[in-house]
Amino acid sequence: MFQVTRFTLAANNGEIGGGEVMLLRTAKVLRQLGHEVTVVAPAIADGVGAAAAKAGFATVAIKGQGRKAYMRNLRAWDASQRQGVLWCHGHVPALATVGHPQRIVHLHQAPSFKHVVSGRLAACGALALAVPSASMAKHFPTAQIVYNWCEEVKTEPKSNYLKAPITVGFLGRPSPDKGIEVLAEAMAQLNATRGNAFELVVAGEPHFVDAAERERVTAALAPIASFTKQLGWTKREDFFNLVDLAVFPSICPESFGLMVAEAMSAKVPFVTSIAGALPEVAGRDYSYQIVPDDVDELADAVAAIVDTTPAKRAKQVDKEWHRWQRKFSPEAATKRIAAFLTDVLPQEVK
Repeated sequence: MFQVTRFTLAANNGEIGGGEVMLLRTAKVLRQLGHEVTVVAPAIADGVGAAAAKAGFATVAIKGQGRKAYMRNLRAWDASQRQGVLWCHGHVPALATVGHPQRIVHLHQAPSFKHVVSGRLAACGALALAVPSASMAKHFPTAQIVYNWCEEVKTEPKSNYLKAPITVGFLGRPSPDKGIEVLAEAMAQLNATRGNAFELVVAGEPHFVDAAERERVTAALAPIASFTKQLGWTKREDFFNLVDLAVFPSICPESFGLMVAEAMSAKVPFVTSIAGALPEVAGRDYSYQIVPDDVDELADAVAAIVDTTPAKRAKQVDKEWHRWQRKFSPEAATKRIAAFLTDVLPQEVK
């Protein structure tokens, strides 16, 4: 059994995105396993550092304006003050500390060519390289798979009999690469052919979405504004209690698919594209998977969920819940991370 007692988890960004969510969850698992944890992040208000402090972790705020300053100052701090193993959550801290000893590099971002090249460079000399899916591991031959996970989303019991208006929900970063434009067209098509039986709710904030992409999202949603609600940031429980079914129509290859896992835990039926790792999360035999960027397939899949029998729909969501519990629950993650650390860490590291 490894003897490590100290971990420093380094954030990719100050603001909380998907990678930062997983950093915080990793910190909690490490603490549960009996280790001391420090979180290092850019010095911004109400970011991942503040969230870590609120959760009871020691924190270090790295000062400096912009990414280059963060990387430079993080490298200096790590060389002089860090104790134990540095767990780099993302390309930025991993590249900033290349050549330093006792590092784990954990990549979360979708594998574009640029990110594959920089990720391989960032992992040089690391104790281990971790990625969240087999889909992503194809780009990193030495990587070990550490699946993402989520807490169970508790929802109120729902009737399996769907009545109009049927609420379709999108949860995530509203951007073109997440399929918002395709979803808007599909919703317009569904209401045109089914007598305005549907409404759409969009939950999530446009973090890391540039101005041009925000304009595209606004333009896509404008024609369906009469039956669309934009909620902004929303608690997972509130979102999944509100919707009858969820849609995750990503066009870009996803490195994991955390929202899909959350829908599984909430026992809410969903449609997902097959972009990147999404089929790994839902299961390759899941019934409602579509080709990315296909309006007709998306509309047909939503209609198929609505048209299926209540008993079949209930059986499907129960099957997905058990898949979440087995593979993507906190309990599964704790076992997986304990095994990962036993495998990759030398016993003398402290």
